[in-house]
Amino acid sequence: MTTAKIGIIGGSGLYQMPELKDVEEVRVDTPFGSPSDAFIVGTLEGQHVAFLPRHGRGHRFTPTDVPFRANIYGMKLLGVERVLSASAVGSLQEEYAPLDMVIPDQFFDRTRARGRESTFFGEGIVAHVTFAHPVCSDLGDVLQESCKAADVKAHRGGTYLCMEGPAFSTVAESNVYRSWG
Repeated sequence: MTTAKIGIIGGSGLYQMPELKDVEEVRVDTPFGSPSDAFIVGTLEGQHVAFLPRHGRGHRFTPTDVPFRANIYGMKLLGVERVLSASAVGSLQEEYAPLDMVIPDQFFDRTRARGRESTFFGEGIVAHVTFAHPVCSDLGDVLQESCKAADVKAHRGGTYLCMEGPAFSTVAESNVYRSWG
């Protein structure tokens, strides 16, 4: 099977990566079902990369229905060690303009109430995984340098708040989230 060390998950609007060279479409089976789509494995700037559109090509999956465990497990099967995930998001910070890049260092997950499995563990496997520092600072450094080289305004640090979709927050919710920083 073709392998890659870097995985890229494309969010809304990012369904393909024409910059990849020597591409191969790879389908994998996982204990968590099928991933969102076939992985597109190829070379980007000399690096072996596995690309996966989060919502599937053609945006077939709503945020709630994305098979996230199958997606991540599939990345692992391909040998991926580092994952970059691009998302189309809004901002609660006025200094973040549209098209700015944000390199978060923390997450706040508001999707756990949806009543579906959110872990790879269970059925006799018990593990407690630290999530104190969920973002790779080395990868953040590379992203920041890449943004600088591409003349893209980047904000380093911050919290990515993920909420259940497809919906946006109410004004009251946004005010609470903004007060959290």
